[in-house]
Amino acid sequence: MTSAPFPDRETIAAKFSALGEQDKSYIALLLENPAQDDNVIEGLHRHLDEAARASFLHSLKLENLGRWIGDAAPPRLQIRLMEAAKSSQHPAYAAFRAGLNVSGGLVKAYPPAAL
Repeated sequence: MTSAPFPDRETIAAKFSALGEQDKSYIALLLENPAQDDNVIEGLHRHLDEAARASFLHSLKLENLGRWIGDAAPPRLQIRLMEAAKSSQHPAYAAFRAGLNVSGGLVKAYPPAAL
């Protein structure tokens, strides 16, 4: 039996762009496999870059993506998601970062130390 090939960043970026229920299920499945982490992050960067180049900014859609992936991603990816969100000052990245902050994924993964 041969394993299915890993999806490329363009495929993952297209899933992030559509973000329907089937797309969410597909991405959630990728998030379960640590071997897919680099592909997921590269696909996210590609999607955010495309959103930044678009003539119309869908900030609510980007914020919803940040909120959803912040809730869906495992703790091992939370820092990488935040790094991706902070990699540009463009409003597309800011909208994604706002949703990611609302999800509280980073705080859930790395709770503040009790003093």
